[in-house]
Amino acid sequence: MSKASSTPGFALEETTIETIHRAMKGGQLTVRELVSGYLDRIACHDQQGAALNAVVSINPQALAEADALDQRYRHSGQLQGALHGIPVLLKDNIDTVEVPTSYGSVAFADHEPPRDATVVTKLRAAGAIVLGKTTLPDFATSWWAYSSRSGETRNPYDTARDPGGSSAGTGAAIAANFATVGLGTDCGGSIRVPSSHCGLVGIRSTPGVISRAGSSPLVFFQDTVGPMARSVADAVTVFDAIAGYDPADSLSVNYSIARPPRSYAAQLDRDGLRGARLGLVTNALGADSDPHAAPVNQIVREACGALRDAGALVVTVEIADLYRQLVETSLYVNCSKSDLNAFLAARPQAPVRTLQQIFETRQYHPMLDLLDACVVGPELPEYDPQYFRRLAAREAFQRQLTNLMAANGLDALIFPDVQVPAPTREQLNTKVWTTLTYPTNTLIASQSWLPAITVPAGMVDGRLPVGLEFMGRPYDEPTLFRLAYAFEQATHHRRAPLL
Repeated sequence: MSKASSTPGFALEETTIETIHRAMKGGQLTVRELVSGYLDRIACHDQQGAALNAVVSINPQALAEADALDQRYRHSGQLQGALHGIPVLLKDNIDTVEVPTSYGSVAFADHEPPRDATVVTKLRAAGAIVLGKTTLPDFATSWWAYSSRSGETRNPYDTARDPGGSSAGTGAAIAANFATVGLGTDCGGSIRVPSSHCGLVGIRSTPGVISRAGSSPLVFFQDTVGPMARSVADAVTVFDAIAGYDPADSLSVNYSIARPPRSYAAQLDRDGLRGARLGLVTNALGADSDPHAAPVNQIVREACGALRDAGALVVTVEIADLYRQLVETSLYVNCSKSDLNAFLAARPQAPVRTLQQIFETRQYHPMLDLLDACVVGPELPEYDPQYFRRLAAREAFQRQLTNLMAANGLDALIFPDVQVPAPTREQLNTKVWTTLTYPTNTLIASQSWLPAITVPAGMVDGRLPVGLEFMGRPYDEPTLFRLAYAFEQATHHRRAPLL
């Protein structure tokens, strides 16, 4: 048993940033003990025990970095920053110098980027320790955890089920208490789907509020990087550390347009639902006659009751022509080939330079039907007349959603991230759902370029987590964080898995 696990007054499992720092200041915990505790859990449950297969690689310098932070604290008596000594696991499509970055691809298993992604630099500046990298499907091209690099990742709540993708390893690992917090990326829902299926808080920002420089894209204007954590406060603390303008990402000028508060975390208010107006999107629910969707619907209705009890007004609304608009605003086939090729071309040390090469050499997992679809896309999006139609449709979709909120005086729209619980491996292997038919609502925020946060809302049969998504106006992350925090504090639905 690690020292961190057995320290009187400190429990590693389900701990928070605030609790860790309190223990450090009280002399009960060192960074080395904390890092060692997480490494012990990974050793016990990732390839052995529950065999989650969520972690691709461990940072060989993690303990040395912990020792350096402990020494600095002993000499100065001051924490380095808001994330002093906090171990973070990163999705393995976020570049790191100390640990290889594979993008989920067997072709890139030994790939060593020349520099850290901007978010990694920001994490280190805040005092965080990169503990290691986590699994994802090849180049983030799936809702599920199929990777040519690492195989299949398991859901810690039921190892016969998938944890959700594409930030699958981060979802499974943070849920299983392999680190304090993690980072994922989200183009169509890749933070929020695994967060929902693994009982986590996950944040998708307005694109550009957090730099994407050094993370592989699927759709440049749609991709985001964001935190995944066991609490809203921890997720927003990480968000504070990594948000900001970055000249290496032209879209991050949106951070200055957002006019962000000095601290997002300072906006959290346990009474933040009092007087709030929320719109439950009824046509984002599955059919009550569907045995997969019905229990999720029940949890969402119970969540609405809790929101009302906490002082919010919940009204029902519909998004007109929702399915048609999700089809018409989808940019993956139009953009992903070009955007991935541009990303790879900018890396002279990359072992493979184009998506076509990966496809032709079959160096990707055969379950990735989205990658199959993207590889036939245009070399440049503007060569495809559908590209401009889809961009125009996206603009109209966002305008429709924000008008829906304005017309009803709403602070946010709410709905389940996914209409069904985490699928079994058997359901996926037999193609009960495909990438294009999986009933996820995360595309609503993604394809309208709106911010969203998911929070645990309950558990199907007491064992499978369901997430409730709060989606708001562009750049209005402070309101979403306030609402999500108040819901979390009123309900406390997060439960640790039994490994």
